[in-house]
Order: sequence, then structure tokens, then C-alpha cells
Amino acid sequence: MAGRWAPPAGLLLLLLLAALVAARADKPARAGRGDPDSEPEPCSAVFQLYGNVYPHGLYYVAMSIGNPPKPYFLDVDTGSDLTWLQCDAPCVSCSKVPHPLYRPTKNKLVPCVDQMCASLHGGLSKNHKCDSPKQQCDYEIRYADQASSLGVLINDSFAVRLANASVVRPSLAFGCGYDQEVGSSTEVAPTDGVLGLGSGSISLLSQLKQHGITKNVVGHCLSMRGGGFLFFGDNLVPYSRATWVPMVRSAFKNYYSPGSAGLYFGGRSLGVGPMEVVLDSGSSYTYFSAQSYQALVTALKGDLSKTLKEVSDPSLPLCWKGKKPFKSVLDVKKEFRSLVLSFSNGKKALMEIPPENYLIVTKYGNACLGILNGSEIGLKDLNIVGDITMQDQMIIYDNERGQIGWIRAPCDRIPNENTIHGFEEGYCRPQLPSIFGIQNEECADYYRSNKE
Repeated sequence: MAGRWAPPAGLLLLLLLAALVAARADKPARAGRGDPDSEPEPCSAVFQLYGNVYPHGLYYVAMSIGNPPKPYFLDVDTGSDLTWLQCDAPCVSCSKVPHPLYRPTKNKLVPCVDQMCASLHGGLSKNHKCDSPKQQCDYEIRYADQASSLGVLINDSFAVRLANASVVRPSLAFGCGYDQEVGSSTEVAPTDGVLGLGSGSISLLSQLKQHGITKNVVGHCLSMRGGGFLFFGDNLVPYSRATWVPMVRSAFKNYYSPGSAGLYFGGRSLGVGPMEVVLDSGSSYTYFSAQSYQALVTALKGDLSKTLKEVSDPSLPLCWKGKKPFKSVLDVKKEFRSLVLSFSNGKKALMEIPPENYLIVTKYGNACLGILNGSEIGLKDLNIVGDITMQDQMIIYDNERGQIGWIRAPCDRIPNENTIHGFEEGYCRPQLPSIFGIQNEECADYYRSNKE
């Protein structure tokens, strides 16, 4: 998880939706339900997302935890493994949260000798040593924005409604955080904790796989209009339509990485070396290394019309104003060109970043660059593709096949029983500069509808 820039806003109600289970021509064949010799088939689950990039600064999901189950809001974070809640154990330092603090019981503690504890400490690059078989499993996790959680690992049930309309309540390991540094202690935080969906074995996704409930596949679709959806399992995955690249083991923890990429602006290379890229839904904005960031800023400033003037805005470091205040990114996007990340890890594996995927319009009516200098927060050579750049794309992290995929999609349309994949008319390939040899017509209807 990288930095969160914007303050929290109001809270929204829980809504948990189920996706229809159905085999599709573009998906792998499955064992028949009527086959008595076939093992129970892993299912899928779909959750509604809340929040936005600006002004909320995050996307979050409601999960039901405990017995009886109680709702908690969790920051969706593919950049970390551990799921944790602020809890009363008792609490040493906790911020104000939307719901009453989770209260653990002693019989829920995970012992230090448990394999889950070893997995947790392995993912945190900590030495795992137990002085006693009865010792509890303590943890400390720190994020790129210097937020942190200190706590103890526990087990409790998660109520998950699946696509087949059944509700499962597996006992899963997660963190009970009793000492946090998560920003202001006087304002109410938008979430009760973090939903860790990284590739480590302590992640909630990996645990659901171990229980045979879902496949080790997770995806999200973050809407530019706010909200979106999150899914576990592969029933919604458009295997034949998405752009796919093999996962690359990142030198930075268990980040999901599509490998190294070249950076293009307006169809021409910016001349920076290969960028190590990771995808992180726990980061509101996108972060480039110093060299790539400076090359981008130079290109942007050299390409802008004289109608835009650089202006100071407390929202982000680099902003522009027009002749009159902008109401949305659609008012200003024509003044900017698209970026493209060209991944060497796959054939024609291109990720387009149109202006609406790297700009925001603030409450002051200015257009601001949502790509930041990662070296200023200690990211060094790491380049993080954050929420702003992943909006209106379905991003799929397929740990079963070791691949990452993406495809343009209208993320405010949540899958239902009438549209198995949710957007039968919505999928399209990106509109890329013609130098890449990809036709743009496939996306014409989608892009026109988003401009209206």
C-alpha cells in the first residue's frame, strides 16, 4: 500500500452481491455438477465497492466477520498480504472507525507455532522464533506512507455469499491491530482496517483457496464515477478478451508485478530505462521513479496549450487552471495526450493511460496530475500503478495461472443474473496510438458513451 492523499468522506451501507455461476466459451472447461466422482467445484463471490480516488482517496468493501457476523469496512489492498481490523484487545492506539472495535476472545488467538504465523512473518521478512508453544503470534506491519499496525494474529469466521447463493463461514486468520499509526486520531477513518489481497499465503484469497471455497483469482473494477466491484474466483474472467502478461516476482515483497515496461507519451518513447511496475489497489495515485516522473512532467509541460496555466493547489503537487474552473476531467482531457506502458513480458502487452486515468479535477476547479514522484516517499526505482490508473478497467490477478490481465470495462455495472460477465457489450481493447499497430475501432462505442 502506498500513500493515501485525500481525507475520508461519508460512510456507505453494506451491499453484498452474488455473481452467476456459468461456464463460458472463453473459460477453461469445468467438471460437470452431475459427475459423482468430481470434487466440489470452487465458486466465486462478488462484493460491491465504495469510495473513489478523489475526494475519498480509497476504495473499500464491507465484510461480515465474527459470530454473529458484524459488518466492517476494509480498504482493498492488493499491495499487502495481511488483513487486519482495529480491535479492542484492549486498544493502545486506535483511530475512530465506522463500527465498534472488533473484540477478540482468547480462544481465537493463533499460536506462534502455527504455520500461518510462520507464513505471516516470512511475508514480512521477519525472523520467526517461538519461545513457548503457547506464545501468541504477534505482528508489526508498516506501509509505504508510514502508516502501521501492531497486533496479534487471530482466527474468526468470515461470512461470504457465493455465486451459487450459498453462504460459507470459513475460519480465517487475520490481524487484530491494537496499536495503529493511520493518520489523524480525531477524524473518523473511512475504514475499520485493511483487506490484504497480495499473493502471500496469509492473504485472505490464499486462505479461501486452501479451504476449497474459491480459486486463487481476484479481480477488481474501480469506477470513475465512484464504487465498482471486487470478485474472488474466476467465473467473471474474460480469458480470451483481456490482455495478459505473466506475473513477475517483484523484488519488493509480494507485489503483483507485470514486469518491466517502456513509457510512451503521445505515441513516442520518453527515453527512460525499463520501469519495474507493480499494481497496487491500496495506492490512491500512481507513482513513478524520479527519472520517469521528470521525463513525464517535461513532456506534459512542453505539450500543453497556452490556455492552461500552472497553479498551486493543496490537493496535489502539479496542477493547472483554465480560463474558467473545470467541472470534470472531460472538460480538460482534450488538452492532454495518452500515456502507454509497453510491457516486455508479453506480446503487444500494452496498458493505455488516457488523461482521465492520470488526472483529477479538484474542488477548486483545477486539473491536477495524479502521477507522483515515488522517490519522495522512499519508493526508489519502484513504479506503482495505483487506483487512478486502474479505473474503468477490470484488473485480474490470476494466481492459478501466474498471470495478470486487464481490459476496459464499465465498472459501475455490477454483474447480475442477466449478464454473466456483467458487460457483454462493454469489453473493448484500448485506443492506442497507431504506431503500435492496434486498431481503435473496437472501442469507439465504449469511449463515445463515456464522453456523454
